[in-house]
Amino acid sequence: MDLKTASAIRRLRLVSAPEAVSFLLLLVCSVLKRTTDFNAVPVMGMVHGVLFILYVIFWLDAWFRVKWSARTGIWFFVLSVLPTGGFFAERRLKREAEDAVIASRARKAQEGIVNA
Repeated sequence: MDLKTASAIRRLRLVSAPEAVSFLLLLVCSVLKRTTDFNAVPVMGMVHGVLFILYVIFWLDAWFRVKWSARTGIWFFVLSVLPTGGFFAERRLKREAEDAVIASRARKAQEGIVNA
């Protein structure tokens, strides 16, 4: 895995958890708006909107760089529209990044054996 691909996965991973938290906070703010005088929906809506747009941009970048299958790429998008989906996306992306590092080290070790 090259550096740009690893960076794309890392960016998507870093934005997925905050996006999920902002979604949950927006839901809480929506309930509070209807039950109390507290109205933070405009602020949380903007924060969540910015994080969601970043998630979609980073998702597209990662999809094209990693060359995920359509099923995997769409799955990561579906996770972005579920209230706690970002947490699951972050966990899976972390696992995928770790697997890529292990595979890269194995390839380098294999090349070292072949070149020796």
